[in-house]
Amino acid sequence: MASNPLVDQGTLNRIRASVEFTDFPELNVTSSYLAKAGISMRLTGESVEYLPTMTGAVTSPNAYLMIEAECHIAKSTPLSDAFKTQMEAKSTLGNCTITPDTSALGVYQVLNCSISSVPDVNFAGDSPDYTVIIRGYYLVNAFLFDLN
Repeated sequence: MASNPLVDQGTLNRIRASVEFTDFPELNVTSSYLAKAGISMRLTGESVEYLPTMTGAVTSPNAYLMIEAECHIAKSTPLSDAFKTQMEAKSTLGNCTITPDTSALGVYQVLNCSISSVPDVNFAGDSPDYTVIIRGYYLVNAFLFDLN
């Protein structure tokens, strides 16, 4: 007898995602401060590089990946100006935690974060977005640190 192929699909929570800073809690990004686009994240680089040999390839795992989070802050909230002021004073932010929109996926601990940039901001009165791009790095391949 075959098992049931249906898997519980779970639920997404539109207001669960957040970015929390260890050293700058006044910059914490929660749903109340966000425009409709919310928070998005991307990992860049490769967790394992393949180095060519004469007859194949050797794997070389990386210890980290770069990470970028786009926080679409509503520019009508005080948090947009808090990020503007922070970037003008000091763009480095230390560590942060990115929480996704579902409890089925664990949090991302991001190290050595900074305010990377603020792309186009529309001042025509028809877009709430003040997008802040946070960069840092995310540890992968923890086995590399086991020197035994």
